[in-house]
Amino acid sequence: MSEQQQDKRRRYSSQVVDGIGKAASRSMLRAVGFSDEDFAKPQVGIASTWSQVTPCNSHINELAEDARQGADAAGGKGVIFNTITISDGIANGTEGMKYSLVSREVIADSIETVAGCEGFDGVVAIGGCDKNMPGCLIGLARLDRPSVFVYGGTILPGANHTDLVSVFEAMGAHSRGDLDLIEVEQIEKTAVPGPGSCGGMYTANTMASAIEALGMSLPNSSAQNAVSRNKRDDCHAAGAAVLELLERDLKPSDIMTREAFENAITLVIALGGSTNAVLHLIAMANAIGVELTLDDFTRIGRRVPVVADLRPSGHYMMSELVAIGGIQPLMKTLLDAGLLHGECLTVTGKTLAENLADVTPYPSDQQIIQPLDEPIKAESHLRILYGNLAPEGAVAKITGKEGTRFSGRARVFGSEEEAQARINDGSVVAGDVVVIRYEGPKGGPGMREMLTPTSAIMGRGLGSEVALITDGRFSGGSHGFVVGHVSPEAFEGGPLALVEDGDEITIDAQADTIDVHIDDQEFERRRAAWRQPAPRYTRGVLAKYARAVSSASTGAVTDLPE
Repeated sequence: MSEQQQDKRRRYSSQVVDGIGKAASRSMLRAVGFSDEDFAKPQVGIASTWSQVTPCNSHINELAEDARQGADAAGGKGVIFNTITISDGIANGTEGMKYSLVSREVIADSIETVAGCEGFDGVVAIGGCDKNMPGCLIGLARLDRPSVFVYGGTILPGANHTDLVSVFEAMGAHSRGDLDLIEVEQIEKTAVPGPGSCGGMYTANTMASAIEALGMSLPNSSAQNAVSRNKRDDCHAAGAAVLELLERDLKPSDIMTREAFENAITLVIALGGSTNAVLHLIAMANAIGVELTLDDFTRIGRRVPVVADLRPSGHYMMSELVAIGGIQPLMKTLLDAGLLHGECLTVTGKTLAENLADVTPYPSDQQIIQPLDEPIKAESHLRILYGNLAPEGAVAKITGKEGTRFSGRARVFGSEEEAQARINDGSVVAGDVVVIRYEGPKGGPGMREMLTPTSAIMGRGLGSEVALITDGRFSGGSHGFVVGHVSPEAFEGGPLALVEDGDEITIDAQADTIDVHIDDQEFERRRAAWRQPAPRYTRGVLAKYARAVSSASTGAVTDLPE
């Protein structure tokens, strides 16, 4: 290797370890296992989100070691470091859930901080639970060094085809009297059988698929079981791939283009993915300097159908999609139909079209992915709504199974806990529009997911008879007639703060509107009387987040340029 080539591959680590002036740095690194030869190698940081906090991440220490070995075998020096994870599934419905979206920023900040400080030439980031993935990508985008993302993989189904959402919905069924405690306990004990992220097309599998379509993961990384030889091989290959990216000087800014983000949106829609993809893709685009807005989801959604019969609104789980070939055959179908930009570069060093050239179709007898001309829904299930309740937009997940229009009377709650209590005791009835406000990015703070109340509504058999709107957000496991990300949020004086019990609200997922039926004069009277509540937190990470975070309509990011 020529000196010029070595310099190109060691742009950052050379500043840390080369020359007599860096003897102290080398001395420190010798203590953690560096040899004389290692100082001449490109350094690859392996960002691990391993933790015993959640099954989504409980195996990632092993995957990080595989990635390190892959980097070493390819001529680099892998260095493992950790960042945090939290568990949405554990924290849902509690005050602790306010830290969930905040963790995305902590993860991004920590990856940027460690890699920037230590002089890593490239990075492999391995994420499992929901916020890990966009957090990793935001950190990689800010660094803009040759990088590969690896998904930790999906969990296997629990007994009787159950998953974590089955447990949440069982609790709702118990409150209605349909399941006794023994039946709920049996589901609780068997629904989550081991390592891996939640098994439907919830936020984790949605974001993993989106990142692969974006070009930042190796082919099929998003469609592998967490505990599998394929996933271990994926990590090893990712470590090696960074060395090739260093050779080519191929960075996230070369891959995460506007067209690549359009590919990610297209695949999310085809898979029937989570509303959280809207929030996270806008935030990821912001981090790399690509303009992406809510309206891009509407524009793309008009021409992309939903074809995947996957949970939560469908039947199948991600592990069953893995068994028939994963997302690659679907991507090839979308590419052949002119719905993907095939010219986009990926972390293989090849274009998306080149990666998909030899992909074989799904088995002819599979039932998970429908043909494009026989879709589950002809247009996107992700609906961007505007109206006098959401002048800056709101995000709905409407598959059509729950209908496309809902009009009902408002039942207003100032927190998730208040709403949950009234759903459980039967106070919320058919025809209600449950309004949960002061749960936005600033007001929560932290924009909690509303999986617990939406699951309770489904469990009580009210999924098509009750709507729920909020300035918070939803789990990828939420389904029913639900609208989140209402902007501006109530804490900022948004119209949601002015709704009163009994107001008529109409949600129209064909016209893409959301309105409360009160006249302008009454609206202004209420606005004049409204006073902003005191912040719920005045010190600590939640207070800092509330002061820095942007609107959900701009991705709820904390580093918007001045």
